[in-house]
Amino acid sequence: MENKHYQYKRIFMFWAGALFVAIQTGMYAWLWYNQHAPNMKIQYYRRGDWAVIALYALMAVLFLKIFGGFKVGYLRNMDVLYGQALAILFQNGVAYLQLSLLGLWKFGTHIETFIYLMIAEGILALVWTLTTRYIYARLYPPHQMLFIYGDIDPSNLVSKLARRRDRYQIKEMINLNEGMDAIMDKILTYDTILIGDIPSHERNEFLKFCYWNDIRCYSVPKISDIMITGAFRIDLFDSILMLSRNNGLTFFQSFAKRAMDIIISLIGIILASPIMIIIAIAIKLYDGGPVFYSQERLTKDEKPFQIMKFRSMIVESEKKGARLAAADDDRITPVGKIIRRTHFDELPQLFNILKGDMAFVGPRPERREIFEQYEESIPEFKFRLKMKAGLTGYAQVYGQYNTVPYDKLKLDLTYIENYNLWLDIKLCFLTVKILFQKEKSEGVDNTQTTALKG
Repeated sequence: MENKHYQYKRIFMFWAGALFVAIQTGMYAWLWYNQHAPNMKIQYYRRGDWAVIALYALMAVLFLKIFGGFKVGYLRNMDVLYGQALAILFQNGVAYLQLSLLGLWKFGTHIETFIYLMIAEGILALVWTLTTRYIYARLYPPHQMLFIYGDIDPSNLVSKLARRRDRYQIKEMINLNEGMDAIMDKILTYDTILIGDIPSHERNEFLKFCYWNDIRCYSVPKISDIMITGAFRIDLFDSILMLSRNNGLTFFQSFAKRAMDIIISLIGIILASPIMIIIAIAIKLYDGGPVFYSQERLTKDEKPFQIMKFRSMIVESEKKGARLAAADDDRITPVGKIIRRTHFDELPQLFNILKGDMAFVGPRPERREIFEQYEESIPEFKFRLKMKAGLTGYAQVYGQYNTVPYDKLKLDLTYIENYNLWLDIKLCFLTVKILFQKEKSEGVDNTQTTALKG
């Protein structure tokens, strides 16, 4: 049965993470007491020093949680280190800004002490991640799983799991046609099973069977499962009701979201102006064509609008019809390859957000012709249009450019059904993390015109 160490996994990860933050905080405390505090015009009392150091520790925890810096064993080592690098950059940026506002120095000066601190913390992050990952791998070896699948081709999910053989290993696959009794007998020989996209009745029987027998169970959610996650529980005397309001955002949620969109778009336009000017010049110098590319997309309630992007392809790139960019698309210009890789081609959409056509966070807008193709095979795809289209979104952060539409729908519905302002803020930070990840902008296969496969 299941490895006896698994019951202590959370305790191990908690103390490992606490040790990492404690050492980081100790580094900053040393810097504070030896470099910063002595130069304060007005010396703090002891509790004032503690407050500054405690705030640094809180920032470290916050940004490590946002960027996944604690998720050793769950994410790949490089993803964890990337998240830690961003966390170190942000937490020290906030600390530097804090000291500037306190009047210790003028903003833009004395930055070298923080550079040395970030280098030391980067070395610590590397040592901590590799050490913790080694211990984690020894204590918690990959799950040897039985994969139960049905009529839907399981190869897509199998290929994804194959990328994380350090965590998941499919030891055996069994088709639903083998019969419930035979499958349940087989389940008893494993401590972990994976239930693919099979009919709800059989899926529920397996879930209950695993629950009774204390067997770890992974399952692929259905659209209705995701919708229930956002439901509100009502205890009606001795009965439980699950309420799904299905009426979108409340007035206060809409007001707060729109206010955040206006603030972010204005700040973004101001800060990104130099970059946008450079990109515009580069596009114009390359082939003399138009700088911007306008295209009709769909937003909330199927309302059409003109989305703005920097042109990354040759002029008249879609004279043979609409299609998504392929992995090695010869229509993409050299300038386009750079701005698509960094997602800078999307910067003009800040004006769409300011205008109100889009939100900063929401489902990415599709072209009507591609949307209609998706809807033919996935009627529920229109559910994404219950919220205003976004510049970034849940599917962009946790999926890829070439994620199949059905999986993209599930990701977007997860956002819609679990919406809150904190989730928007978290996704804004995580958008920074995906800017330089190649798989997030990788195109579809050359044989595809949309993200539909098969």
